[in-house]
Amino acid sequence: MQERFGIVGHSGGIRQALDRVRQVASTEITVLVQGESGVGKELFAQAIHELSQRRHKPMLIMNCGAIPEGLIESELFGAEKGAYTGAVERRNGYFEEADGGSIFLDEIGEMPLTAQVRLLRVLETGEFSRVGSTNTLRTDVRVIAATNKDLAVEVEAGRFREDLYYRLSTVILHVPPLRERREDILPIFEHFQHRFGQRYNSSAPDLDLSAKELLLRYRWPGNIRELRNVAEQTVVLLRGVSISAEDLRPYLRGVSSPGGGMGLVPLAGGATKDDDGTGAKERELIYRALLELRGEVKDLKDQIAVLVNAARGGAPVQDPGRLLVMHDDEPRRDAYSSSQETFIEDAPFEFDGEPEDVSSFIEEDEPVAEEELPTLEDAERHLILTALERFNNNRRQTAEALGISERTLYRKLKDIEEAGDDA
Repeated sequence: MQERFGIVGHSGGIRQALDRVRQVASTEITVLVQGESGVGKELFAQAIHELSQRRHKPMLIMNCGAIPEGLIESELFGAEKGAYTGAVERRNGYFEEADGGSIFLDEIGEMPLTAQVRLLRVLETGEFSRVGSTNTLRTDVRVIAATNKDLAVEVEAGRFREDLYYRLSTVILHVPPLRERREDILPIFEHFQHRFGQRYNSSAPDLDLSAKELLLRYRWPGNIRELRNVAEQTVVLLRGVSISAEDLRPYLRGVSSPGGGMGLVPLAGGATKDDDGTGAKERELIYRALLELRGEVKDLKDQIAVLVNAARGGAPVQDPGRLLVMHDDEPRRDAYSSSQETFIEDAPFEFDGEPEDVSSFIEEDEPVAEEELPTLEDAERHLILTALERFNNNRRQTAEALGISERTLYRKLKDIEEAGDDA
């Protein structure tokens, strides 16, 4: 089945998604495919249709985010002549054309509310009417929807109808991003290399160990779509027997030099059984703050050493005041910035499959044990105040950057103020 539909990978997340495809394909149930942009949601929708009883009928694909709001209803349900400006003849919509087959509604979260009402009626009754007509038509169509948004959040924000959400999400099929299935990265990359090598009649260069490690450490914000793009470039633009990490860096977004694009490592694992997720987020923020403070302490020690050396008759310091400034214009490895995405994990990938631990994130040549770390409370306070200053005291933007709610941020600021008054 994977060869048939071009789904490459053997990770647990992919196996689970394929099992779900097998379970629902033979039924008439509505399926909502969730996943980030570029993970290949359309491939899974195609697999569901081709394994169903409707495979001899067409599956029409519609990207709800690519059609203007004023035309989406006529595209879905058709329109009578004169229904709107430019409607010079009657036209059939997707639900009429796909009768007996399937419709794949990609980016369903972008559908306007007016069209959502009409879509819900079709899903419930199988009935619809063309724009500009009062005649009721019937259709037998299976709907497979896809989104890169959290529709539950969209419902709370009033941008998506709650009744339609429950109707679409009868079965949810989650397609994991590449960063959650790193064991699939190299097989997918080599698959694309082979395909493009045949297309362009060119031999695909092999990846050396450093190139493989870089691909595995890269976070792939564009997922498979980005991986496909990089693989195609290596086949067309790189000449030689093998590819090194330095050859690959120019083609990875945000990575232009050995030190560029290096950033913080997310904590492994998620919420515990008794944790609703908030505690995990706060622990991650505290850990990031510790890493940032460790970097600042190291920079400060280096700067003081330069000043001491100059005072003892060493190399002259042309601008001593500048040495005591944390240079925001120069990239620092452990700096946390909400305005710049982190694309490479600053830790070696364990090829033997062993889990990474926090000690691997700390360089061996840094005597971390000799540095006095701040308390968790101080680290959290420093991170919150730094974020507030960065966003000019805009609490909404600050809360979004820190990954917490505005209510949580308000409570923590209140605690900080009370602690300041006590001091």
